[in-house]
Amino acid sequence: MGEEDKKGNRTETDKEAEAGIRERLKEKKRIVVKIGSSSLHHLSTGELNLTKMERLVRELCELRNQGKDVILVSSGAIAVGKKTMNQKPTDDEIPLKQALAAIGQARLMMVYQKLFAEYNHVTAQILMTKHTIVDDVNRRNAHNTFTELLKLGVIPVVNENDTVAIHEVEDTIGDNDFLSAVVAYLVGADALILLSDIDGLYTDDPRANKNAKFIGVVENLKDVMAMGKESTGSSLGTGGMSAKLHAATVAVNAGCDMVIANGKDVSVIHKIMEGKRYGTLFVSEKNPEFSIAEYIDNM
Repeated sequence: MGEEDKKGNRTETDKEAEAGIRERLKEKKRIVVKIGSSSLHHLSTGELNLTKMERLVRELCELRNQGKDVILVSSGAIAVGKKTMNQKPTDDEIPLKQALAAIGQARLMMVYQKLFAEYNHVTAQILMTKHTIVDDVNRRNAHNTFTELLKLGVIPVVNENDTVAIHEVEDTIGDNDFLSAVVAYLVGADALILLSDIDGLYTDDPRANKNAKFIGVVENLKDVMAMGKESTGSSLGTGGMSAKLHAATVAVNAGCDMVIANGKDVSVIHKIMEGKRYGTLFVSEKNPEFSIAEYIDNM
């Protein structure tokens, strides 16, 4: 976190230091982007926001056209299934949620395939569960699949496998903020962008505290881990700031810079990659001894 003057404002030295850190994002070669349900849907109707999805795909294809490897982690399967079948399951109706996830995932991928094809790019679906991560063989197989897809120039679309894993629907281990960090860890990504419904990390919840201050850069995770909030601003989302800080822990230790930014305007993706001041940047500090399986077991 940068230095401030006595009134809590950022100093010129602080601004210059942050600009220098963000400038390094221009050189990143393998990028994972996560978008949540609340950013994919019209909140008033629950329908997919096709205009935003088209802009998202265009942003990702442009990164790929620059020679960068790109992976999208996309929520939305259950929400699409709910809207398609006009169902609103309760928390204890797990089989219905799984069925809706199966319906919604197929429809979601159909839309993605059509949009990527418009820009002459190929996408592929990868569904993951907790066992994909903690089991050594499954994790190695997942790594090999990602590696080959990226070699082929494919842009994988990843989601949690809500259809078969009960704990993935309900438990925070299945949150796609955290999943995206796991994907970044698996593929050796050097940048992770979490598109959320908030501008980044604040000293407190800005919705409840008007005096909460925005944090532009985090260079030491220990300084901010207590700031995590469990809640989200939307009924469609599942992950709050706490999940994002767990994601940051994985990304930073994997040597991957991570940015939390507002997904209201997906053009923020190329602005971030150009080093502009959008979102909160968590600076990586690779830890060779970090074990993703052990970290999940201790959560």
